[in-house]
Amino acid sequence: MNWSDSVVLVTGGTGSFGKKFIDIMLKEYHPRRLVVFSRDELKQFEMQAAGFSHPSLRYFIGDIRDLQRCRRAFEGVDLVVHAAALKQVPACEYNPMEAIKTNILGSSNVIDAAIDAGVSRVVALSTDKAVNPINLYGATKLAAEKLFVQSNAYAGARKTRFTCVRYGNVVGSRGSVVPFFLKQRETGRVTVTDERMTRFWISLEQGVRFVIRAVENMHGGEVFVPKIPSMTVTDLARAIAPEAAIDFIGIRPGEKLHEVLISEDEARQTVELEDMFVVQPAESLWFGRDWEGKGRMLEDGFRYSSNNNDQWLNVEQIQSIIAPIEADYLAGRLG
Repeated sequence: MNWSDSVVLVTGGTGSFGKKFIDIMLKEYHPRRLVVFSRDELKQFEMQAAGFSHPSLRYFIGDIRDLQRCRRAFEGVDLVVHAAALKQVPACEYNPMEAIKTNILGSSNVIDAAIDAGVSRVVALSTDKAVNPINLYGATKLAAEKLFVQSNAYAGARKTRFTCVRYGNVVGSRGSVVPFFLKQRETGRVTVTDERMTRFWISLEQGVRFVIRAVENMHGGEVFVPKIPSMTVTDLARAIAPEAAIDFIGIRPGEKLHEVLISEDEARQTVELEDMFVVQPAESLWFGRDWEGKGRMLEDGFRYSSNNNDQWLNVEQIQSIIAPIEADYLAGRLG
């Protein structure tokens, strides 16, 4: 892919992922035009005030719930990175139709607008919570994944191709537990729901660079899953607040003890590469199967979950990862 000759649009471009993606694009890839598509004019203003200003950069106000606005925004665009979503589990549970309108119907609008505008590549961000979901957020992201994978059939002979990237919790992203623990640290006590709880973890920059890699290597129809380390939430709390007492308060509704990135059923059509997995669509034999032969097919019963991982972060490693996030928090730059 020739980035310097491409027009790139990011939905949800003012979010944590969007800002890091824009930053890396401007510094390293230099696309011909780079479009921030989001619904919040204040966040766009704040981005510009924070230095996100460049001759190639455009700010486009719109909501993925609005199909006509998506169509207008996607005109002349070569690549769409779809990062817009409602992602807070309690908020989605309390406002279920809003989650469905944004995460499912909004994703459908992105797909339709991309096909209509002749966008070449569309990459959607997903989450470990889409695997065997037990809350509405995960269910909407699973539905969105299915939409993006199967929409390669809708595109037919047209050039538009769709793929997904699925990874775990992003360290320090908006809504992350890290700022929450940093705030609790001031009281001398932090709350953890269960001492056995584990999570996959990836840095914001790692997530962005993995998405860029997916863009460059996608065929359409696959789901890219990085190999990333796990940590216990208790170790995370100890890394952030080593002097604080830890209160175990019980698992909340819609929360899992361990997260899964590849289920046993998906493993049957998944190819393992050196540093990632590629999940091929089970339903389609005529698209998305290009990865067979490029890696190792997984054995029956394989399950990639945060508690059976072979990569683990200890307290010291966690501390080194969160150090810049802590610095931003103390300086008032985290928000």
